[in-house]
Amino acid sequence: MTVWDRPEPPSRPAPLDRARIVAAAVALADEGGLAAVSLRKVAARLEVGPMRLYGHIGTKDELFDLMVDEVQAEMLPERQPADWRDALRGHAHRTRDAALRHEWLADLLGGRPSFGPNGLAVAEAALSSLDGVAGIDTVLRAVETVSAYTTGAVRREVARLRAERDTGLSEHAWQRASGPYMERMLSTGRFPALARAVYDGADLDPETTFATGLEWVLDGVAARLAAPPA
Repeated sequence: MTVWDRPEPPSRPAPLDRARIVAAAVALADEGGLAAVSLRKVAARLEVGPMRLYGHIGTKDELFDLMVDEVQAEMLPERQPADWRDALRGHAHRTRDAALRHEWLADLLGGRPSFGPNGLAVAEAALSSLDGVAGIDTVLRAVETVSAYTTGAVRREVARLRAERDTGLSEHAWQRASGPYMERMLSTGRFPALARAVYDGADLDPETTFATGLEWVLDGVAARLAAPPA
């Protein structure tokens, strides 16, 4: 029986339910990452004994599933756009926004799909945006392609944010600190393409970088959808 099927036990004198447990776990993760989350720590935050939680949640993995589903509510569209491209673009940006609010989410994206009610609704919104546009296999590939780009880009951005906190150096400060070494290496002439990127490439902010890459991915999906069947 999954955590979604299992009924909750009757309430005891000190109110406790799955929603309160998940909210406490999300708050802990927002403050200290997934390493800060355990059933014991959640119980301490709620000021209850750890065994109280086991009537609601069996394992930490189940707790993570519930946390992901809770945050996936933030990814649901207020309304479903008529155009598939607008729908998938919105889904990608909402996923990024949620991961920047809850950085631990980046560690859990890209694995097995979420079967919670919000996760299912998110998947339904993405897949249904392509209803009537292509066959289901093509629809699946299109959604998976956008999802793969989003997951990779979000993980990279979150990794950079964590590196800034861990080192105390902003991206620009780190680049300045690495500058003398990079100049020596690039001056050897062994890395001409990299030198052009370093000296001539535009310095784009993360949001613009994400949005530009996403449009290129959507262009590729659109070209594939427009191509005649093989």
